[in-house]
Amino acid sequence: MYGMSGPYPVRGSVSLPEAELMWRFSRSSGPGGQHVNTSDSQVELRFDLARTEALPEVWKARALERLAGRLVDGVVSVRASEHRSQWRNREAAAVRLAALLAEATAPPPKPRRATRIPRGINERRLREKKQRSQTKRGRAGRDWG
Repeated sequence: MYGMSGPYPVRGSVSLPEAELMWRFSRSSGPGGQHVNTSDSQVELRFDLARTEALPEVWKARALERLAGRLVDGVVSVRASEHRSQWRNREAAAVRLAALLAEATAPPPKPRRATRIPRGINERRLREKKQRSQTKRGRAGRDWG
């Protein structure tokens, strides 16, 4: 995972172009001691989904629809601040964005084909339920005493 910078693959031959990624760095909460107070290790990665040319039109439409709740003016943003170093947070944010887009652009699942339960199986289930009911009724010792 480390040592991977440059185009981040989304799915197949499609990847995120470095030129369209907008990075912002800020001070991070969390581990790091006194060093964290002076370094901008939190990373916010923004990607303009609405205006990108990197994704096929079909994927773009799908992603815009599925990520509608996360978008601000057609821009999707991802934050990473779990590592102490800015570089590792950059990697984490880019990988997270690629995974998010891969999920959002995935083709919809095939529709479920409705199937009927065979009559024999249903009857057997009902027979077994009746049998169980009889067994339990037999345990309710009414006139022991």
